[in-house]
Amino acid sequence: MEDAERHLPECDHIVVAAPLTDETRRYFDAARLEHLKPGAFLTNLSRGAIVDLAALEAGRLAGAALDVTDPEPLPQDHPIWSAPHLLVTPHIAAADANRHDRAELIRIALENCRRFAEGKPLLHVVDLSQGIVVRGEA
Repeated sequence: MEDAERHLPECDHIVVAAPLTDETRRYFDAARLEHLKPGAFLTNLSRGAIVDLAALEAGRLAGAALDVTDPEPLPQDHPIWSAPHLLVTPHIAAADANRHDRAELIRIALENCRRFAEGKPLLHVVDLSQGIVVRGEA
């Protein structure tokens, strides 16, 4: 994280794919966005609270794509809806209309139901205090 800020002025595109932690909350605030070169693009597909929406409204960036926001869902009268060069999607970056993806999600849910009933460790456990997966498939 310490090195990230040093590289921001070099970036044409920033893709945010990070867990929400104390360190990442509001990471992209007005001060940090000022480090980006004018005309840069920012895409946030991880957690809404990492990017300060008010800072995006300032318009320094050429554009931003947000699959997540804070708050979520955005109220209809939220000013970000009228911010120039902004794309807001309905928090579906990880979703795919592909039948295979849905089948995999159903498989994991059913497996976790079975494991829960048997008192076994679950798959893809998230540590809510850290906002990250702490145990993947066993």
